[in-house]
Amino acid sequence: MIEIREAIGKKGIKDFVCFPFSLYKDNPYWVPPIIKDEMEVFDPSINPVFKTAQARFFLAYMNGKIVGRVAAMINWIEVNEQKIKKMRFGWMDFIDNKEVSKALIEKVAAIGREHELTYMEGPVGFSNLDKVGCLIEGFDHIGTMITWYNHPYYAAHFESLGFVKEKEYMENIFPFSNIDPSLFNKAQELIKRRYKLRALNFTKTKDILPYADKMFDLFNESYANLSSFVPITEVQKSFFTKRYLSFINPEFIKFVFDEEDNLVAFAILMPSFSKALQRANGRLFPFGLFHLLRARKKSKDIIFYLIGVHPKYQNKGLTAILFHECWIACNKRGIEKCIRTPELEENIAIKIYGVLLIQKYTSAEGPIKKPYKKSLIEKLSGFF
Repeated sequence: MIEIREAIGKKGIKDFVCFPFSLYKDNPYWVPPIIKDEMEVFDPSINPVFKTAQARFFLAYMNGKIVGRVAAMINWIEVNEQKIKKMRFGWMDFIDNKEVSKALIEKVAAIGREHELTYMEGPVGFSNLDKVGCLIEGFDHIGTMITWYNHPYYAAHFESLGFVKEKEYMENIFPFSNIDPSLFNKAQELIKRRYKLRALNFTKTKDILPYADKMFDLFNESYANLSSFVPITEVQKSFFTKRYLSFINPEFIKFVFDEEDNLVAFAILMPSFSKALQRANGRLFPFGLFHLLRARKKSKDIIFYLIGVHPKYQNKGLTAILFHECWIACNKRGIEKCIRTPELEENIAIKIYGVLLIQKYTSAEGPIKKPYKKSLIEKLSGFF
C-alpha cells in the first residue's frame, strides 16, 4: 500500500531533499545538489519566490520506506496576471512502481482541482531559472547542476498516466576545439560599428553586482514572448544574484551596451561543477567546498548557461559579439568541452545562432543531443 505524507518542517524537507541520494546511489551520471542550498530553495523565509507562489511537498511511503517525492506548486503571477490556469509540479522522483508515481500525481491533481486550475505541467520549477524537464534521451551523459537527471523509466510512467509532451528542450555537448571563431570574430566588429555597441568584461565579481538588476530586467524582456515564461520579480533578483553569481567566474560573464549605456545583451557561462558536486555528495564540509572552489578555477568544461538580447536588437547579430568575447575567455582558460544547456525548441533565435555560429563548426560526431520532455499535461477531469 502506498501512503502519501506531506513533508513538513525541517526534518520533512530534509527527507524530501535527500531521497534522490538513495534512489541514484552509485549512478555515475546523477549530480547531487548541496543539501543546505536545496533546502533553502524550499524555505519561504529565504526564497522570495514564495511571495508570489505557493508549494507543498509530498513523500510516498511503502512499508515505512520513502519511495517517491513531488513538489506541487502554483505560481500566482502565472495564474492571476497571465491567466494561465496551470498546476506546476517538479522535483519528482520515484522508484519504478507505477502505483507510486500515480499516487504522487493524483495528489498534485487534487491540489490543482481545489484551486480550479485547468491543467498540470511538469517537471518544472517555480520559474524559468529553475530546472525543467523529464530526461528522455542521453541517460549516459553526466548531468549538470542546473538540470535534472532521471531514470529512463520516468517517461513511460508519465505517458501511462495520460500525459503528453508539451515542449522539448535540447542540450548539446561538443568539443571547444571544433569551434571556428573566424565568422563571428569578423562579424562582431561590423555589428559593433553599425549599432555603436561596446562589450564589457569583468575580472571581479563585485564589479558585476551593480549591473545585476539590469541583467534580470533584460532577461525578462528577452524571453517575454516565449510560452510558459514567468518574469523574475524584484524581490527574486537579489536571491538569484546571491545564489548563482558566486558560482561563476566573472570572466565568463559578458555584457554589451549601446551608445547610451543601456545593457542590450548578456551571456553567462559557468564552469561545470558536476564532478565536484559528486565528490561533495551534498555537503560543503569538510571537503565539498574545496572541490567546488577547485572546479570554479580548474574545470575544463564550460556551460552556456544563459543568453539574453533586447527585443530591439534581436536578429541583428549581437550574439556574434557575445560569442567572440566568450571564445576569448574560454580559449584563455583552456576549455575543452562546451555544454549548451537545455534550449526550448520554439526559441528560434537561439537555435539559428547556435547552428550558424557553433554547430556549423563541429565535427561529424557531434554535438550530442539530449532532448527533454518539459511539459506533461493532463486535464484534471481525466484523473477522476
